[in-house]
Amino acid sequence: MTNLVAAYTTPSVDDEQAIVRRIAAGDQSAFELLMRRHNRRLYRLARATLRNDAEAEDALQEAYLSAYRSIGQFRGECALFTWLSRLVLNECLGRLRRYARRQNVIPIVNMDTDVNVDAMAAPDAGPPEAEVARAEMRALLERKLDELPDAFRTVFVLRSVEEMSVEETATCLGIPEATVRSRHFRARSLLRESLAREIDLAERDLFEFGGAHCDRVVAAVLSRVTKDPNEGG
Repeated sequence: MTNLVAAYTTPSVDDEQAIVRRIAAGDQSAFELLMRRHNRRLYRLARATLRNDAEAEDALQEAYLSAYRSIGQFRGECALFTWLSRLVLNECLGRLRRYARRQNVIPIVNMDTDVNVDAMAAPDAGPPEAEVARAEMRALLERKLDELPDAFRTVFVLRSVEEMSVEETATCLGIPEATVRSRHFRARSLLRESLAREIDLAERDLFEFGGAHCDRVVAAVLSRVTKDPNEGG
C-alpha cells in the first residue's frame, strides 16, 4: 500500500474538519488516511479493553465502519480521536456485555482495593544490547496490564500510553475527572508493585500495531466499504 507520510503527523483542527468533510462526501482515500493516522492508538485501546489480539482487531474494524457511516454527525465538539475512541470503547464494551450474558457472569470491579505505593525512579536508558531485554519487559507489562480490573486498565492506557489529559480521558469514558485521577493512580500503583523500576521504561511501547496489522485492518474495512458504497456518511 501507499506510504501515507501525512498519516503520522499531528493533525490540526482545520485538517481534521477537512478530512471529515471529505469522508462524508464519500472520499475513501481520506477515510484510509484517517484510519492510518489513528490505527495504532485505537488498536491499543481496543486491545487493553478486550485483552485479546483478534477480538481487538475485529472490534476496531467494526468501530471504523460505524465511524464511516456516522461521520456526518461529527461536529468538532471534541477531538476526532476522542470521538473515535468512544466508538471503539462502545464496540468493545458491547462485546464484553454480550460475552458476560453468554457466560451468565456479572463483572465486578473493586474500587476500594488498598494498594501500597512503591515510588521508584525510572532507570536510565540502557545500551543497544538492552533492546531485547526491553522487549521482554514490554511483553511482561502487557501481561500485567491484562490482569488489572477493566476500569483501571482502560484509564491507564488512555492516560499513560496515549498521553491523553485527565479532561480528555474523562470525556472519552464519561466519568468525572476525579475518578480518572483515582483509577490512574491505583493502576500505576498496582503495576509498579509488579514491575518496580521497569514500568517507566516499557509503558509507552505497549501493543505494537503497524505494518501487516495496520494494512490488514485498512484493507478489510475498505473492502467492506467498497462493496456497499451507500454506507457513507
